[in-house]
Amino acid sequence: MEISNKDVGIFDAQYRALTIGIILAVTTVAFEGLAITTIAPSLAQKLQGLHLYGWIFSAFLLAQIVGTMIIGQRINKNGVFTSFVASILFFVIGIVIAGTSMNMVMLILGRVFQGFGAGAIITCVYYSITLGYPDNLRTKILAMFSGAYIFPALIGPYIAGLLAEFLSWRFVFWLVLPFIGLAVVLTFPAFRKFSIREKGTIKGSRKEGYAVLLAIGTGLLLTGLGSITDWKGMALSVAGILVMIQPLRKLLPKGTFNVRRGLPATIASRGLFVACYNATESYVVLALTEVKKLPADLAGLIVASGALSWSTAAWLQSKLDGKDHGTGRNKRVMAGICFMIIGVAAVMLAVGMPEGGIVFAVISQIFTGFGIGLAHPTTGAIALQHANTGEEGEISASLQFTDAFSPGLSIGIGGAFIAVSQTLNWGLLTGILLALSLQLLFVILSFAISFRIKRAKLTSERDLSSPE
Repeated sequence: MEISNKDVGIFDAQYRALTIGIILAVTTVAFEGLAITTIAPSLAQKLQGLHLYGWIFSAFLLAQIVGTMIIGQRINKNGVFTSFVASILFFVIGIVIAGTSMNMVMLILGRVFQGFGAGAIITCVYYSITLGYPDNLRTKILAMFSGAYIFPALIGPYIAGLLAEFLSWRFVFWLVLPFIGLAVVLTFPAFRKFSIREKGTIKGSRKEGYAVLLAIGTGLLLTGLGSITDWKGMALSVAGILVMIQPLRKLLPKGTFNVRRGLPATIASRGLFVACYNATESYVVLALTEVKKLPADLAGLIVASGALSWSTAAWLQSKLDGKDHGTGRNKRVMAGICFMIIGVAAVMLAVGMPEGGIVFAVISQIFTGFGIGLAHPTTGAIALQHANTGEEGEISASLQFTDAFSPGLSIGIGGAFIAVSQTLNWGLLTGILLALSLQLLFVILSFAISFRIKRAKLTSERDLSSPE
């Protein structure tokens, strides 16, 4: 597409349909990923599968990795139009299966399809931004792309809570179908025009295989941990760990396991605090609705306070980054993780209180949200500083992979704690506190690793003025 006027914007006639379609697609995917947090306790109880609670989230996140890898490797050969059609079909099939679920196994299957489709859709959106917009408009559409996540984070949990409280949790799935349909109608004309860039052999098929192998290994591990009191559970856990080792070595930057200074330590620290944040969100809602007996809509509002705090801190870090030209990034990461430690400790106090604790729950969300709002974009900027020319895409992929895999694993392990607690008759509260204790351990470990984050030497003025 050519620009005839430098003042043309992303909402002008030639880009309007594509822009609105992209925003709708991203918002829909984000809503399905975030809103489920509020209704998960209710549907787990109604489908008699509380012992599989963690899988509601882990199935989505692990399948998202596979979808991202497979479509990312094949989109050049198949073209963005064909890839987007396939991605939408997977996503919609997942919604239909989840929305009509009669048991937890069926729901988890639906979440697998949804996750695969979600990862594939976002990959197609990134690709379409490269093909559909000139360079001077890409930063604007990417800013809208980021904003499309903030809105669902603020209102998604509350809306989902209202639907679950007054109608049915199934409407949380059905609600997005008209919006994804509209996104398809708006984007298809532009996607049809995008040419296929290459028709050669598919490169990177090993990464697809590693992603699938990692998902299988993680599934074995989480299944085994859920029945770790039995010898079969122990065997599955060991088998899962053995299967996971090689894929992780290939999909993470070299040196991540050893927490090598620089990029590996940045990825390791980020993975731990992202895992902590997402898992804490998941289990605090379970505690609020099933232990504290709060209505789902009120629990959704409490979670939304964390999203608002996140967006505030992200804005603040961008201002600070502009003032110090990135020299204070390491300190901001460490400060953010400290805020998260306080937040997780506060939520454990709130959950453990025999009565009340709502104030502590709100405070915990504000602290954890503010902390990740400081640390998350800043670690992204630090990681990209380590990219040599042509490596930006590879490091971006590592960041996306970490953001999906680590929460999937962490939430799954927390779910295994709940399953074991039920098996041993320890009670739901004990299982939740064990899950939250694990998150506190993760974020403390993240803080310790953050001392090994080393800022790369900046080689250009572009690096000095480009916070994520």
